[in-house]
Amino acid sequence: MKLLRTTRLRAAAGSLALTGALVLGACGSDDNTGGSTDTGGGAQEAAGDVRCAGSGELLASGSSAQKNAVDQWVSDYQSACPDVTVNYKATGSGAGIQEFLQGKTAFAGSDSVLKPEEVQTSKKVCKDGEAINIPMLGGPIAVGYHVEGVDDVVLDADTLARIFTGDITAWDDPAIADLNPDADLPDTGIQPVHRSDESGTTDNFTRYLAAAAPDAWPHEPGKKWPVAGGQAADGSSGVSAQVDQTDGAISYFELSYAAASDIDTVLLDTGAAEPVEATSENASKAIAAAKVTGTGSDLAMQLDYTTDAAGAYPLTLLTYEIVCDEGNSKDNLAKVKSFLGYTASEAGQSKLSQLGYAPLPAEVAQKVRTTVESLS
Repeated sequence: MKLLRTTRLRAAAGSLALTGALVLGACGSDDNTGGSTDTGGGAQEAAGDVRCAGSGELLASGSSAQKNAVDQWVSDYQSACPDVTVNYKATGSGAGIQEFLQGKTAFAGSDSVLKPEEVQTSKKVCKDGEAINIPMLGGPIAVGYHVEGVDDVVLDADTLARIFTGDITAWDDPAIADLNPDADLPDTGIQPVHRSDESGTTDNFTRYLAAAAPDAWPHEPGKKWPVAGGQAADGSSGVSAQVDQTDGAISYFELSYAAASDIDTVLLDTGAAEPVEATSENASKAIAAAKVTGTGSDLAMQLDYTTDAAGAYPLTLLTYEIVCDEGNSKDNLAKVKSFLGYTASEAGQSKLSQLGYAPLPAEVAQKVRTTVESLS
């Protein structure tokens, strides 16, 4: 059963790009190359959807949820552009934003949009400009679990919240049993694992619990885990490894980490006719209801965590690249536009489904390319 489930998860994760139903008008150029002008020095040459520009090291840090995608992008990009070395450290969204605001990196990866005070602070780094949110990919936050002998578990938001607050402590608790009448649940103790670092994945997970189970989850959403106790680990790789190694464990991380480690994932009871599995296809149905909240070149978006549409998996995130709209350093500008231009290109986006992510809809990717090209 576990083998069948994992095969199904991997197949579904790579089966569908996000559809074009996001509430965002189509605009910008059809040119995926990011332009033909060398902005910031360095020879520029076309290599498919990669347009090389600049040279030297390009430093970035942040979201560990997007790291598997970034690793693939970096490998492909550097094969085409050997004069640039992209160094992305998966420090977590919070740490990545702070390093960017301190001028230590050229851009940051984040699973949460910038706070108003962070945008204000960014003006010290972005000369004549400010930091903006550029969505680069989407995907489900899987709730991974390890219970020996149990391959399929259904949970709803209320039960999930009570597990992570410590109100439910055993896998055969009546609340879990009611949702899984055909499962042979053991009395194994539940060991919830959360992120120890400030994380955009934590932010999205707690936003989901606060929106979908407000009575069971009294905590404010945020990047920092709000509940005392439980086990903690650093990054998505850390919490997924903890689940993989610990009978009774449960945690939250991007779907690609579940697929990579063969970890079972929870089906969510959203109120729809059937429980919903964490797949790219099901996440895309939830993301289709997202609305743009950013203005100008900022492309921040808001998700609906309470959707009960058939097949829609609401525990989903959009992950962003945080970059200056103006005032990028001359040393970094050409490299930033070249690399992010590739990640948003058709070639870059086509890599995502096989990794368990959801590519941007065509019109959103087109808008992103236009925004990247406008950086100065």
